[in-house]
Amino acid sequence: MDCWKQEESNTWTFPTLILCLYGFFSMLKPSEPFLTPYLTGPDKNLTTDEVTNQVFPVWTYSYLALLLPVFLITDYVRYKPILLLQGISFIVMWLLLLFAHGVVAMQIVEFFYGMVTATEVAYYAYIYSVVSTDHYQRVTSYCRSITLVAATTGAVLGQLLVSLADVSYFHLNAITLASVSLAFLCSFFLPMPQKSMFFHRKEVSEALPGTDKTVATVSSDRPLSCQEDKNSPSADMGPAPEQQAGNVKPQNHVLRVLVQLSKDLRDCYCSRKLLYWSLWWALATAGFNQVLNYIQVLWDFRAPSHSSAVYNGAVEAIATFLSSVTSFIVQYVKINWDLFGELALGIFSTIDAVSLLLMHFTTNIWACYAGYLIFKACYMLLITIATFQIAVNLSMERYALVFGFNNFIALVIQTILTVVIVDSRGLGLDIVIQFLIYGSYFAVISGIFLIRSICALVSSKC
Repeated sequence: MDCWKQEESNTWTFPTLILCLYGFFSMLKPSEPFLTPYLTGPDKNLTTDEVTNQVFPVWTYSYLALLLPVFLITDYVRYKPILLLQGISFIVMWLLLLFAHGVVAMQIVEFFYGMVTATEVAYYAYIYSVVSTDHYQRVTSYCRSITLVAATTGAVLGQLLVSLADVSYFHLNAITLASVSLAFLCSFFLPMPQKSMFFHRKEVSEALPGTDKTVATVSSDRPLSCQEDKNSPSADMGPAPEQQAGNVKPQNHVLRVLVQLSKDLRDCYCSRKLLYWSLWWALATAGFNQVLNYIQVLWDFRAPSHSSAVYNGAVEAIATFLSSVTSFIVQYVKINWDLFGELALGIFSTIDAVSLLLMHFTTNIWACYAGYLIFKACYMLLITIATFQIAVNLSMERYALVFGFNNFIALVIQTILTVVIVDSRGLGLDIVIQFLIYGSYFAVISGIFLIRSICALVSSKC
């Protein structure tokens, strides 16, 4: 019986199924679209200014502080322990949301939310360490689509329970706690990977007799994962860290890993085209995350939850569905992205800017909802194009590294925006003025890429 279980866990279907279950339950959060009404309502009795200027900024700061350490630790401990940590963070977060009170308690909630988002890298990196390259495309599709399905289902469920069954926000959070607890239980059944991107790699020198036991470096014109991706995980299982390092001290091995990481980053960003796509990624993602973090506050300002019907769940469900549709249709668009890609970035960033400025100037909640739907759909369309353009010349390892570094730069920019614009120790601007700044921010992004695209088109005709 034990042998059968072990054999089953070694196939690609078993870990994919468990990871999809984990992703579904961790994203099935019917209370999430109603977080701001819950915090400013009778359950927590916080003011809008406290939520905006003191509570929500903690997520950005903790996410930034944790992202790089968690990235390296995730690789070193091989993903599964980090998924367990994410599950624990989910549970602690919702226990505090249910039973704790006060600004400090909610700031601690935001810290654990930063932990949750920082550990997301383990979810998307885990599957590539336990399946062969033949299944990469399929399992990526499964894992990403299941999270979209869960987010949409959670938003619809939350809206139905609030609008039709008159369920309180407290009980919505209790349902979410049950869902993330199931996700935590699922993570225990994941097989433990035997390899990772940097710390637990199959060394080339081990396969070649007579060579020194040093970490093999990879030239810039050869993908980082060439020798790894040719074999299945079972054939590519690296030795334990102490065996891998041989007689070299562990700290020297860590240093070599960090040097290799920096070299890989340098090789990746030597392409000017890749650099510009990554620049848009970092700038736009910073603004997108900022909007997502504070959009509920704007909705609550335009239509206070204590005196108006709240449709946050329905709007989030529609936005997620539109995002998935726009992301899906990219594969059918036949455009010379080398020539017109930056023009697309400029045009759709302009639409994003107009949508945010609409949310600033209008007082109608339905116009705010419509602006958000357009904004999120356009961003998801562009990030899909950027993902494809960056990934087309990269191996899977570099894919994860470049995207992770782009997100880190985006987080640095987002932190600057938060410190200056939102935090009470900075300008502490009200939510309406914030969206004027966010709209202007995307207008600057669109201007940068429209000018670049025009220059590129002119030079191509000369």
